[in-house]
Amino acid sequence: MTGGAVPRRLVAGIDAGGTTFKLAVAEPGGPPLGLSRVPTTTPDETIAAAADALRALSRDAGGEIVRLGIASFGPVDVDPASPRYGAILRTPKPGWTGTPLLGRLRDALGVPGDLDTDVNGALEAEALWGAARGAARAAYVTVGTGIGVGVVADGAFAGRPFHPELGHVRVARHEGDQEYPGACPFHGDCLEGLAAAPALVARYGPLEALGPDHPAWAVAGHYLGQLCVVLSLGFRAERVVLGGGVMGAPSLLGRVRDAYAGLMNGYLDDAAPDALIVPAGLGGEAGVRGGLAVAQRRLST
Repeated sequence: MTGGAVPRRLVAGIDAGGTTFKLAVAEPGGPPLGLSRVPTTTPDETIAAAADALRALSRDAGGEIVRLGIASFGPVDVDPASPRYGAILRTPKPGWTGTPLLGRLRDALGVPGDLDTDVNGALEAEALWGAARGAARAAYVTVGTGIGVGVVADGAFAGRPFHPELGHVRVARHEGDQEYPGACPFHGDCLEGLAAAPALVARYGPLEALGPDHPAWAVAGHYLGQLCVVLSLGFRAERVVLGGGVMGAPSLLGRVRDAYAGLMNGYLDDAAPDALIVPAGLGGEAGVRGGLAVAQRRLST
């Protein structure tokens, strides 16, 4: 900065995904001023690249980072009272188990910060700026490399001081999908083992090559519809926001709604599928804006 100008106070947000770290800086409460991404490789490479990218974004925005927020893939320790707060727990992501993600990034940037799950961060962002605005009870589901679920009721996240792991619930098999053993290294054919991207690719090939009428979407919709039933009946969610790369398939949202309606069979009059099950309002920015939302939770503006 020159001429004695005071740098802008910025928060930094990270959507720490299993494939990519998405990065942003913003003024507290504002939209991203700059976006970047780095591939998720080893912890050392990824953390160093993410810190470098955030420093570059803050320079370009003419400011300095004062607080960091991370919305991370899991399982991850989200209990601030835990000595492992901010560390990746036992994960199938090679090399990442035990990585103190929050601590290493705070040290690299020299700022305080907080961490939550990627889905809780995205849900918070959707509640502030997107498709969950105005809902007292809402859920966010990301369907990508894995399946993660965040649930909030009257301002409190479910599962504290831990976080839900509804991606690993058991589901009833689709009649046309009886043989595949499942891709989850822990549970085989749990929800994630049947409907996350790796499981779908293993059965049907590259997802971007599948047309809207391909049987894969009926199968995935069958499994995700069951999750929506759990969220509706178990938490009486007013809004279930579906995000993540797999949900970009044009026909999948409709398949999920249809499966949900068939399973519910009119049981709850207040849960019309089109109103309950909605796409992420922030699209591909839901996760990284979730990181920004986490950053500003304890920041005095």
